[in-house]
Amino acid sequence: MPDVKWTLVGREFVHCNCAYGCPCQFNALPTKGNCCAIAAIAIEEGHHGTTKLDGLNCSMIVAWPGAIHEGKGQAVPIIDERASPEQREALLRILSGLDTEPGATFFQVFSTTFEKVHDPVFAKVDFDVDIHRRTARLNVPGWIEAHGEPILNPVTGETHRARINLPNGFEYDVCEVGRGWAETQGPLKLSIPDSHAQFARLHITESGVVH
Repeated sequence: MPDVKWTLVGREFVHCNCAYGCPCQFNALPTKGNCCAIAAIAIEEGHHGTTKLDGLNCSMIVAWPGAIHEGKGQAVPIIDERASPEQREALLRILSGLDTEPGATFFQVFSTTFEKVHDPVFAKVDFDVDIHRRTARLNVPGWIEAHGEPILNPVTGETHRARINLPNGFEYDVCEVGRGWAETQGPLKLSIPDSHAQFARLHITESGVVH
């Protein structure tokens, strides 16, 4: 068991380059043979040991040359500039999969697939997400410009609602599926067009997702 107990409760927006639904959620290979994504979390309540994390945001830019489980990935962790030195260290440990039971969270699982983790970024993370409406806006000046919205029915133009339910998921149990767009700068310069986006509530501890 990890020596440090931690919890994150909040809202998540993830946008990757795969088709709507994301094959990874079904143990299938990525749509285009590789995977790249941006992610952001708005922490409503959280702690790492005695360090409170309430109200902070964090984000990541990630990319793999093939399927995630094949490794050789890269990541850029991004921490809210409002975080204190103690909060920065706490969030970096969580995002790096430290203080976590092996295989218990997506932070820990993904950490085993990274060949290169770039220096952390401490910046303004302007992030807003509405899970029910399947909308999100993420702006990290000089690093990420992204947004998400609902999938539209190609015949009627009405919004189309779809969910993924993973009763034993290590990231979430239910997510709303939408579409997203993203541009990134820095060592992982990505341009991700209209493709899969997910909007989810998170309740994660060092031992896994609270379902």
